[in-house]
Amino acid sequence: MSAHTQTTTQMAQALQKGSPTIVVGNFSKNYGAHRVVDHLSFSVQPGEVFALLGPNGAGKTTTVETLEGYRAPDEGSIRVLGLDPIRQAQQLKPRIGVMLQQDGLYPALTAREVLRLFAGYYAHPQSVDALLERVGLTAASKTRCRRLSGGQKRRLALAVALIGNPELVFLDEPTAGMDPQARQTTWEIIRELKRSGVTILLTTHLMDEAERLSDQVAIIDHGQLIALDTPENLTGAKNANIVRFVAPEGLDCQQLAALPGVKKAEEVRAGSYVLESDTIPTLLVDLTTWLRDRNVTLSELRVGHGSLEDLFLRLTGSEVRD
Repeated sequence: MSAHTQTTTQMAQALQKGSPTIVVGNFSKNYGAHRVVDHLSFSVQPGEVFALLGPNGAGKTTTVETLEGYRAPDEGSIRVLGLDPIRQAQQLKPRIGVMLQQDGLYPALTAREVLRLFAGYYAHPQSVDALLERVGLTAASKTRCRRLSGGQKRRLALAVALIGNPELVFLDEPTAGMDPQARQTTWEIIRELKRSGVTILLTTHLMDEAERLSDQVAIIDHGQLIALDTPENLTGAKNANIVRFVAPEGLDCQQLAALPGVKKAEEVRAGSYVLESDTIPTLLVDLTTWLRDRNVTLSELRVGHGSLEDLFLRLTGSEVRD
């Protein structure tokens, strides 16, 4: 570990003993007459992975851009590493890393040249070659950005976010366009960052990514906070009392809810059903009998806690948004 990495870790550990890394208090933002963020409040603790989730148009991007100092709140307050992102931007910028959803890389530069360029903005940057190896781009280091694949551009954008040894990293759709191997590598990088005390704010449309990586998950919709907790608490992982099955859409959920021991029956999306019960073995017998009597064919049946995706769809709806 380099001396600067040790310093960054020590600073992050010191923050853990003090105030939250991010504090959002009663934050609102309007575009004309349209309110895109509506009295949003949450905090992010030092050294944790915090996932900010929501459908398109929910206010995620506006919230993150305000945290990064690119927009000013119309109401409320924002503090990042104890600083005002607008008024104290010069002090804040060297301490954060930003991975944009739109990569914005220089198309004529090679991957190595891009990293060298950004390394020049920091007093103690990481080794360019070591970082290229870390994100799996050593073989593509001399390739111009316009010739990189979508997944390679995402990995280079991640490297740009990490080049300055940040205390706080904003990751916007970090694994979009990546193949499974690159996705796993990125997940491990995120876990390594967390182990070293770096705080991460993550936005993603991949619910399994948020569920596996995050310490806290916030779901927002129409600019308002509608859920905030650990993934385990949100999905009920501590209580394996869920039966999930896939069958033809339109089954009668009132009849399913009337089965013995069923607390709740819901079609969370077309053809995907969730039943809650404290008597799972009995429910399985009754459910399969009910389906057999109606000549309904199952294509999938799982027992256990619900998923973050199920909860997300239940809270925000299943309609596609632009």
